[in-house]
Amino acid sequence: MLTTNEAYGSNLKKKGSMWALDQNLDEPIDDDAVRIRNISKEKKFSALLILRLAYQSLGVVYGDLGTSPLYVFYNTFPHGAKDQEDVIGALSLIIYSLTLVPLIKYVFIVLRANDNGQGGTFALYSLLCRHANIKIIPNLHRTDEELTTYSRATIHEKSFAAKTKRWIEAHQYAKDTILILVLIGTCMMIGDGILTPTISVLSAVGGIKLTIPDVKNEVVVLVSVAIIVGLFSLQHYGTDRVGWLFAPIVLLWLLLIGAIGIYNILNYDRSVLRAFSPVYIYRYLKRGRREDWTSLGGIMLSITGTEALFADLAHFPVSSVQIAFTVLVFPCLLLAYSGQAAYLLNNLDHTQDAFYRSIPDKMYWPVFVVATGAAVVASQATISATSSIIKQARAHGCFPRVKIVHTSKKFLGQIYIPDINWILMVLCITVTAGFENQSQIGNAYGTAVLFVMLVTTFLMILIMILVWHCHWILAIIFAGVSLLVELSYCSAVLFKVDQGSWIPFLIAGAFFIVMYVWHYGKLKRYEFEMHSKVSMAWVLGLGPSLGLVRVPGVGLVYTQLSRGVPHIFSHFITNLPAIHSVVIFVCVKYLPVYTVPEEERFLVKRIGPKSLHMFRCVARYGYKDLHRRDDDFENKLFESLFLFVKLDYMMEGCSDSENYSSYEQTPAESNNNNENTHSSNMDLSVTSVDSLESDRSESHGNIASRPPEVDELEFLNKCRDAGVVHILGNTVVRTRDSRFYKKIAINFIYAFLRKICRENSVLFNIPHESLLTVGQICYI
Repeated sequence: MLTTNEAYGSNLKKKGSMWALDQNLDEPIDDDAVRIRNISKEKKFSALLILRLAYQSLGVVYGDLGTSPLYVFYNTFPHGAKDQEDVIGALSLIIYSLTLVPLIKYVFIVLRANDNGQGGTFALYSLLCRHANIKIIPNLHRTDEELTTYSRATIHEKSFAAKTKRWIEAHQYAKDTILILVLIGTCMMIGDGILTPTISVLSAVGGIKLTIPDVKNEVVVLVSVAIIVGLFSLQHYGTDRVGWLFAPIVLLWLLLIGAIGIYNILNYDRSVLRAFSPVYIYRYLKRGRREDWTSLGGIMLSITGTEALFADLAHFPVSSVQIAFTVLVFPCLLLAYSGQAAYLLNNLDHTQDAFYRSIPDKMYWPVFVVATGAAVVASQATISATSSIIKQARAHGCFPRVKIVHTSKKFLGQIYIPDINWILMVLCITVTAGFENQSQIGNAYGTAVLFVMLVTTFLMILIMILVWHCHWILAIIFAGVSLLVELSYCSAVLFKVDQGSWIPFLIAGAFFIVMYVWHYGKLKRYEFEMHSKVSMAWVLGLGPSLGLVRVPGVGLVYTQLSRGVPHIFSHFITNLPAIHSVVIFVCVKYLPVYTVPEEERFLVKRIGPKSLHMFRCVARYGYKDLHRRDDDFENKLFESLFLFVKLDYMMEGCSDSENYSSYEQTPAESNNNNENTHSSNMDLSVTSVDSLESDRSESHGNIASRPPEVDELEFLNKCRDAGVVHILGNTVVRTRDSRFYKKIAINFIYAFLRKICRENSVLFNIPHESLLTVGQICYI
């Protein structure tokens, strides 16, 4: 019972004006896992916990970067090194590449740009969207900015950051360019997820030819394909079930390659340590030979896996990842490369199998086994990172609706996407079997990683200006150093477009078309719904019964709009003059935040007078939130509605405004709502709203002392018990008098994607007996 303002006044939070634009609701997530708290949220960790998490991060974050010594020198000198100066120069480039890119750029700068512990290109995009209005489909309102997870610093009006922000917001092409950059980085990361298993497993298995020379290359490829098939087939179990193996394998691998590096330095040539002088980089490049410059494409492979380091950040705090790299990973990699170089100084023609040839004979088989295991771990880390960014892309409306399953209750980022998993497997097998030359695969792999890094650099420039408010000189220094290194490598890999570097462009191009066309189609559908929405004046003009028969039950009308009546509603009642006694317009929107707290998720308001029994509910999610496949969503929606009704009567005069209200519910209120839910069933016969109001009047006359909100709550419960029907729109997009490429994009590609992707009813887990679809055609 509602007695005083103090009883519920403390639950009222963040009232704000209604906003017109909203994101498409095609993206609610139907994950099969419980909501968990991310370990990477900002909080204090004990020193012991930091060290333990640093150890665990080895198996998830550093598998890809740690296996690079398997193939770097072979791809740098595929035909052998000409002289010792080549080896020293290449080693010097590797040392300073590891120092500038993974250590300085990523570990100490880029990792700080995480979005509440989330990494990847779309995490950077979310940060930018919160600090500037750059979303192509804007869905933000000032009430969203009041979320506890919506962190945004104020910008001084005359600062360089404010000027940059205003310029970007004033030019649509700037917003489009940022989105295209993000999509390119995501597509190249998907290509990375295909090429990492290929080169890692091939390089590890290929070492068997040293001890068994009669083994043909076809056998190595067949064994590699078998391992890859097994790796992708086990994805549905999740990395959490075998995760306890990952960290020990990578730890053992790093210690082994570090120890072997020390052995080779002491046993072959200690003068290799002179490569720590940058003078040898100058000498290496000064000669001006084309083969020296193109060899940068192989040297660049020494920093591959750094992009996955950022994408896999969600599992661990930044400090743990930084400690693991600086204390263990970085020194072991330097020792491993230095040891291989020391061996090559005395064996210039052994570059093809430099890693395995430099291993002491007694250590060969143990290292071979550990190397194969490390290659599998590296592949797993990249596959997991690929799945994570695809989920983020779908939440931002840039990827078709695919099934996402969370495989771990401990780690939110460990997910399994069946459709994408098998597509990646087929493409990975195709590359492995189709390109037997490891050098070509290395060129392709380096190209994919390089473009992910370039996209990260451009986004980081905006992050430093708009988010961190750094001086523009610092942004220029960061951009200058990063682009100097990355563009140098880029020019080298572009020389090898015909030698395998075209593979990631082909893969990324196909995924880019899918993602861009899907986003464009969603944008046009949203614009169509915005332009064809029905005004509230039209609804109110229908009278208290809406000019039609009101049927017992609750109708949940799903719409992309958070203001106005959607066209599917008017289209529905025009063709079928009957509607449920209670109508709730449900809008599911995704915000550029990693999560929305449960108590801040639902925004509820009343539409029109109380006699219409029409409401609007906006459900807000972050790109890491889970939309459970059960009745949890519906129950919480009605709980929020019941609480709104109680507060609505208490705050008479505010309910009919164009304001939303967000409430936080106490356990006592939750129990009251659960009791109200079990009200007696109402007659299922067809009736009008007038007769329903008559029933309420009679009931109210019997218990005159009851507050009016109790009558409406009882009415809502009876309607809910009578049945809840989910009304979804099925909008078919077609072009009219458009250019041929637009017709191909919409009439064929977008239509095909909508046909093969999951239906909205499946995403919402709506039973067929409760589903009502309203079809319409959108011409663009």
